[in-house]
Amino acid sequence: MKRLVVVESPTKARTISRFLPSDYQVEACMGHVRDLPSSASEIPASVKKEKWARLGVNVEEGFEPLYVVPSDKKKIVKHLKDSLKDVEELYLATDEDREGESIGWHLLQVLKPSVPVRRMVFHEITKEAIMRALDETREVNAGLVDAQETRRILDRLVGYSISPLLWKKIAPKLSAGRVQSVAVRLLVEREMERLNFMSASYWDLKAELAESGQRFDAAMTHLGDQKLATGRDFDENTGHLKEGSHALTLSEDAARGLAERLKAGSWTVSEVEHKQVKRRPSAPFITSTLQQEANRKLGLPARRTMQVAQALYERGLITYMRTDSPTLSAEAIEASRHAVSERYGKEFLSPEPRQFSAKTRSAQEAHEAIRPAGTEMKTKDEHGLDGMDGALYDLIWKRTVASQMADAKLRQTRAIIIAEAGDDKATFRANGQVVEFPGFFRAYVEGSDDPEAEIDNRDNPLPELKEGDNPGCNGIEAEGHETKPPARFTDATLVRTLEADGIGRPSTYASIIDTIVRRGYTRREKNQLIPTFTAFATNALLSQNFERLVDARFTARMEEVLDEIADGKTKARPYLEEFFNGDGGLEAKIEKSLETIDARGVSTLEHAKWEPYVVRVGKYGPYTEGEIDGERQTASLPADLAPADVTKEKLHELITTGNDERVLGIHPEADMPVLLKQGPYGPYVQLGDDDQEGKPKRTSIPKGTELADVDFDMAKRLLTLPRTLGEHPETGSPIKANIGRFGPYVQHGSTFASLKEDHVLDVGLEKALELLAAKARKNEPLRTLGNHPDTNEPIGVYDGRYGMYVKHQKTNATIPKDKDPDAITLEEAVALINEKAAKKGKGRGRAKKKAKA
Repeated sequence: MKRLVVVESPTKARTISRFLPSDYQVEACMGHVRDLPSSASEIPASVKKEKWARLGVNVEEGFEPLYVVPSDKKKIVKHLKDSLKDVEELYLATDEDREGESIGWHLLQVLKPSVPVRRMVFHEITKEAIMRALDETREVNAGLVDAQETRRILDRLVGYSISPLLWKKIAPKLSAGRVQSVAVRLLVEREMERLNFMSASYWDLKAELAESGQRFDAAMTHLGDQKLATGRDFDENTGHLKEGSHALTLSEDAARGLAERLKAGSWTVSEVEHKQVKRRPSAPFITSTLQQEANRKLGLPARRTMQVAQALYERGLITYMRTDSPTLSAEAIEASRHAVSERYGKEFLSPEPRQFSAKTRSAQEAHEAIRPAGTEMKTKDEHGLDGMDGALYDLIWKRTVASQMADAKLRQTRAIIIAEAGDDKATFRANGQVVEFPGFFRAYVEGSDDPEAEIDNRDNPLPELKEGDNPGCNGIEAEGHETKPPARFTDATLVRTLEADGIGRPSTYASIIDTIVRRGYTRREKNQLIPTFTAFATNALLSQNFERLVDARFTARMEEVLDEIADGKTKARPYLEEFFNGDGGLEAKIEKSLETIDARGVSTLEHAKWEPYVVRVGKYGPYTEGEIDGERQTASLPADLAPADVTKEKLHELITTGNDERVLGIHPEADMPVLLKQGPYGPYVQLGDDDQEGKPKRTSIPKGTELADVDFDMAKRLLTLPRTLGEHPETGSPIKANIGRFGPYVQHGSTFASLKEDHVLDVGLEKALELLAAKARKNEPLRTLGNHPDTNEPIGVYDGRYGMYVKHQKTNATIPKDKDPDAITLEEAVALINEKAAKKGKGRGRAKKKAKA
């Protein structure tokens, strides 16, 4: 009897095929085979005139979704239908979470099979798991499908209803989302805390002492009976001590004078306290903790972490990667404990098997932690993994094994030491720690790349001190400190906050962050997520008019409702009716907001630190506005200026330099003025006036260059760019240095390499060749799929600034989100590239017609 098994991706299909009998045919559906319309062209003619058609949801009759099969999925659907003709059973082997259940249900609706259908679920792709899944099939879970469909409808109603409002009131191409808007609010509120923050300075003393020939450090905590101020004693919004605080603030002079006097004083140990401390290993990874740790240790954004994890899962190397359960199966615990005994010794094994329970309100994804698949617990080297695949697998392996290891045992010592000199009496504290037994530290330390080094770092022993000892003072220094503003969110800390607040689910965190980055609400800089001024304006509009949609508690409650729908405790349609059409529902609020929202008001950002200037978000980006000599003046804000870093002085500089252009001199050859001007992307030099015939030559000022340093000579040199550095030793083609929109670079043919440290006017040929060689290596595809059938030129998979894409010659085509980049085939890539090339051709055709007209 022949059977058809349908999974999401070719990689998963190939892996599963290895374990199934020969009469099982495995095919990939490439994710969802149907969805709500993504554009007006996909809306069927029969409903196109309906008021609700643009939403893709019939909000007038039961919130019935309008599903269509996208054009790029029609060939796949036809292939699956053809395959069904020759089989006697259909197995739906899509992922075991809500998304996978939904994909399976849509397959049923589209394929309409006449043969028996079995739902096959597993959380790892091993022979044992696949054969067990064949024996334990079930029906499609209607509750999971309803919950996923409700989520999709809610997201569509919010996004398609509010986004047009943002276009009209703030700027085009903006978007709102049920969960992404809450994430944006978190970023904006943190940035506001940084903007409101007032720094405070304080001083204390640090002494280097010695006892029995062993040196150790001690920090001052009290002067007399009064506690010294530390960072937590200061109010973040005033920079002064918090109300009611009696802490003592030392000035620099007072601290230095006290240090000088105490150095010659007497030092006596007044108290010694020893404490035994145990550290337990963390639970095995769930989706959120994997994303957090991969961000901290490997520097991976959440999206990239999930891409790598998906590929590892589909190759049968780890268990399912979307889960909020840290539980391990009995087989996994046994395998992990065996690995501990074999690799570290039985003394490193926990006395009893450890099991962990979920902390989330409702674990609704897969029901086991992320761990190495199977029972062999092979290391990355034994699997032959390297690169990011190896790094992430190693993280998962170590975390899993460490969960079954013994507690780490530490001995902590705290010593109180009194220093006296004349009328001065100061209290110092010295802390020490010794790792008496490393336990799980031997395999894994959270936040550390090197467990062995971390063990060494945690060893900070004090000498054997006892009350009455008189350690010697080798030196004492006054140390100044400044309080720091709250840290900006990173991928890791934002995921942790979203999870703690119950916002979103494991499968959504990566896409949430990816969306707000792509939409221009935040940008990444040194792992920080910095909100833009556009995020501030959007958050202002939503907070003032749609408070519930950006309220964390309301959004968390929506997630609970979805869980209740999945469990059959709540009906979806009444909830959707109340949300959209009820009193105070979304539709009524939007209609009201179209008339009442003051577009200029929500796009205007004011702060006491900026007065008399304001920042506005306009159609072409953020700009500052203020009066100079009684006249209203404006100036664009640089794209890399963070809201919390804006000062009145900075805005004044932008307005004055942006409008009072500086004439640096008259160019000796062109006989035109050389001007220093300010534009939306920063300052630049220009040859000639704006009203001359033709576009004047302009060159951006390199980032980091002080405007005061831009003189006539530098401007002339900048205007000569691009400059030729010499010829490439292999090709003979010229190597050039220039400045583009994204900064200075060197170029050889179609290869460009950014200049990070070298100045564009000074970089030499040798350095340029070095940078270009490094960039060429980086430009190599992650994977070459094969040659295009029409040109016989290679097609590769690349990881770009805006996501994964395939490239052929000069055509780049984005890989759709529902396609696995690691599993995309040559045929699929050719289809994407041909479709993109066809669109380019149509665009050129329209441009030519317009030009003729």
